[in-house]
Amino acid sequence: MGAAITIMALLFVAFVVLGVYATVKVAKAAKRGVDRTIDQARRTVEDTTLRAKSFGQTGPSAELAQLRLSLRTSMRATQEALHAGVAEDASLKESLDLFHRLSGHARELDDDLRRLEREPDRGHVTGCLPELRRRTQQVTHSADALRFAARDRARKFADDDLTSLSVQIDMEAGALRHWTDADADADAGAGVDAGAGTGAGTGNGMGSGAGRAGAEQPRPGDQAGTAGRQQPQALTGADRRTTVHPWEKSARPETTA
Repeated sequence: MGAAITIMALLFVAFVVLGVYATVKVAKAAKRGVDRTIDQARRTVEDTTLRAKSFGQTGPSAELAQLRLSLRTSMRATQEALHAGVAEDASLKESLDLFHRLSGHARELDDDLRRLEREPDRGHVTGCLPELRRRTQQVTHSADALRFAARDRARKFADDDLTSLSVQIDMEAGALRHWTDADADADAGAGVDAGAGTGAGTGNGMGSGAGRAGAEQPRPGDQAGTAGRQQPQALTGADRRTTVHPWEKSARPETTA
């Protein structure tokens, strides 16, 4: 009895632990989803604000907004391209590591640009713009180089696969059309057999006609003994058919009465 109570208590504790673990996992997943949604919404708002500043303002503030927008757009596009390609091409893992290092410099540059947006001294901002512009161009150029290389690599693999597939399809199409050559050979053989059969049938017919003609001529002795009687005629005349089909048998001489 005590053992049964102990087992039930252990099972209850196990179920409680599993329930707590599942609840924590679900809560963390929900939190990550909420954080992801919040981050995406914040990025959308920031991008919209930067576009509005770049088009609606002039001077250093507009240029700072343009630099930030260019930096964010390039980095986001490269990140999406590398994350999408690394799932199919493991060699992009090194490129992704380089991008993570580049992301550190991009975040630092974006922080500097954001601080200068709140800088009240417009002269100081104007003096810092050349260096910020150079850094932005350097980061975006590196990000674009990684993205273009990843896309070119994926396109090259796709072209190679398409070329190989086209060669295989051409070979298969040639194999499927092999019956055409076989039928042509069979038709040629049938034509040769038909010509041979026609010649043999014609020869047999001519020989048979000659034999009947010889059989119908009366002998000298019979002509003398039957002078007062009319010579009987053959029941059938000579076979006048000149065309013998390959599926017909050769004609045989018929008997006379």
